[in-house]
Amino acid sequence: MKKILSAFLLLYFALFFSQEKKPMFWQDIQNFKKADQENPPPKDAILLIGSSSFTKWTDVASYFPDKTIINRGFGGSRMTDLNDFADDLLDPYQPKQIIIYCGDNDFADNHDLKAKVVVKRFKTFYKKIRERFPNIEVDYISIKYSPSREILWPQMKETNKKIAAFMEKEPHAEFIDITKAMEDSNGNVRKDLFMEDMLHITPEGYKIWAKVMKPYMK
Repeated sequence: MKKILSAFLLLYFALFFSQEKKPMFWQDIQNFKKADQENPPPKDAILLIGSSSFTKWTDVASYFPDKTIINRGFGGSRMTDLNDFADDLLDPYQPKQIIIYCGDNDFADNHDLKAKVVVKRFKTFYKKIRERFPNIEVDYISIKYSPSREILWPQMKETNKKIAAFMEKEPHAEFIDITKAMEDSNGNVRKDLFMEDMLHITPEGYKIWAKVMKPYMK
């Protein structure tokens, strides 16, 4: 009986620690790999990389019928996750353009996080992109104001400002500001563009995003 119990415990701990070693969003990346095996990704597509605002945009291709889109938004990813999985997010593809939306979850995880830290994380990921694709268009969509994360907006706003300044100096790079487009005539963000969680946006919100993004898309 003791031997059976010991074997069971060894198996339990082996399974436990094997699961522990897998980083957050590991399964999302495996799903991407499986999707790429089943349907080899097209060349010269527009590659979307980022967090849940892209993840939940499941019908993004319908907003840009004349473009070839590869959506690689995953979970509530942070800039740290983009850097951790950079090889998996970049190496399988040969895009003509990369558009990034990420950063707000970094602050959600740590309310005391400074803007300069997230900017540094972004610059690290941007450098990894340029090492692989020195001449393609790389754009960053501004961190959106979310009513549920209003307390974090000062840091997010500062991050947007710093990344915008960085991108302005970079060749083949643009900062896409979606903030103003989501405001009403009084300068307040339209809450009707958000789902019940006041974090993720509705199809109407995505229509606004698409309208802002189109002039930047190759």
